[in-house]
Amino acid sequence: MKIISANLNGIRSAAKKNFFAWMAKQDADFVCVQELKAQEADMTPDFLAPMGYHGYFHYAEKKGYSGTGVYCRNKPRNNHIGFGSVEFDAEGRYVQCDFDNLSVISVYCPSGSSGEERQQAKFRFMDEFLTHLKQLVACGREVVICGDWNVAHKEIDLKNWKSNQKNSGFLPEERAWMTQILDTLGWRDVYRGIHPDTTAEAYTWWSNRGQAWANNVGWRIDYQIATAGISALAKSASVYKDERFSDHSPLIIQYDF
Repeated sequence: MKIISANLNGIRSAAKKNFFAWMAKQDADFVCVQELKAQEADMTPDFLAPMGYHGYFHYAEKKGYSGTGVYCRNKPRNNHIGFGSVEFDAEGRYVQCDFDNLSVISVYCPSGSSGEERQQAKFRFMDEFLTHLKQLVACGREVVICGDWNVAHKEIDLKNWKSNQKNSGFLPEERAWMTQILDTLGWRDVYRGIHPDTTAEAYTWWSNRGQAWANNVGWRIDYQIATAGISALAKSASVYKDERFSDHSPLIIQYDF
């Protein structure tokens, strides 16, 4: 089973950069996308159901903002749009597709980099989503949550960690939240389970400022976070960097599931 997570930074922009042509060659079972920056009226048939995939989407109320989706090879038994948050479901941040014994989720956690107001919103999201993560664990199913979490967990997960300790995405509170998810709630960081010591090859996002991409000054903020059972079945994990569809790169993980 092959699962891809990709922040598109605009589905229309990514399509022009040949994302869907690349996706067609991947033969993935699931492709989880974030940051659609589109409303339902903007979605063409090729965006909604490319190559026969079943697509499920959560659009933000605000135009040109956020948005998530899951493309499934097979039709799910159920799908859930939003995770029950009054504040954040309006921002189009969550899609869940349920199968017999597996749920695949696309999530786009808020960024706090634009200022204190959005950082406080990010903290509120973290509190609400932590409660939801506890409920998902309690359901007893195998779950894979793909997405842009907007947090680099450890020093190994970004190039310039020393100078970013007071910046959103690497704040102590954000890192402690991720530690709680992994160490207390029992979720697994699937990429790190396979590549515990990888630094540069793990980065999934590069700033558009300076020469970040050229110099590989990156951050690892895109993850597949999974329940223990399915995480143990992960066989390979890689970040695709041969083509650029966005300021993020796709994270590809194969599971023997």
